[in-house]
Amino acid sequence: MRSSDNWIARTASEYLFPTVLSCLYSRPGADKYQFSVEWHINEGQSFAPITHCATVRGPVRKILLGERVALNTLARCSGIATKSARLVSLVRDAGYPNTLSGTRKTTPGFRLVEKYGMLAGGCDPHRIDLSAMTMLKDNHVKAAGSITRAVKAAQAAGGFAIKVEVECQSEKEADEAIEAGADVVMLDNFTGEGVKLAAQSLKGRWKGKREFLVEVSGGLTETNVAEFVCNDVDIISTSSIHQGVSHVDFSLKIVG
Repeated sequence: MRSSDNWIARTASEYLFPTVLSCLYSRPGADKYQFSVEWHINEGQSFAPITHCATVRGPVRKILLGERVALNTLARCSGIATKSARLVSLVRDAGYPNTLSGTRKTTPGFRLVEKYGMLAGGCDPHRIDLSAMTMLKDNHVKAAGSITRAVKAAQAAGGFAIKVEVECQSEKEADEAIEAGADVVMLDNFTGEGVKLAAQSLKGRWKGKREFLVEVSGGLTETNVAEFVCNDVDIISTSSIHQGVSHVDFSLKIVG
């Protein structure tokens, strides 16, 4: 039996994902069921409950087999995009012109969906996967013996094409990382005032000597991110836009 099914949003959201739902009903082999997806709102369009977002047509059994996967994916991705957009708005209102980013701490097996949500919400997805850049954390530095040794080893392994980022707990560590040739230094778990002082100092001290980016991360949320806004900071990264995010509530209703 063929059916027409309406997708209903039951909570407000800033972003919906036509690409996600359309892909779920156009997987290899799905064409023989002659699914069609008609969208009634556009990606990136905000909406209030209760909104008829899309109509899916096809064999009712096959639609229902994909229902839960589609609903869960839409709910998760839309929640991340909505939270991302909210944080972007906060830092822009605070005068920050540079990059707001997510982190590598994504859900196993769901990374691409979550990264897509960040992009749709206006955030940078950070590394698309762990091979996109070498990040040296405290354990790597300890295993190598020093920041300098860790950076040199990473450069030797990755070659010229792979950037190296070093997580730093102090301005002194950031200086060592920059001297060793790191492309990005992450000021981790600094205070807002500490970030502003350290970023300004590093940029001034190394001007004309080394090219590098300053990233700030560690415990940043909607309630405190404005404290870290500083033009000397190139990237503000936070996992709060994709971890513990409220989902947008969608439902599927068969109408005929």
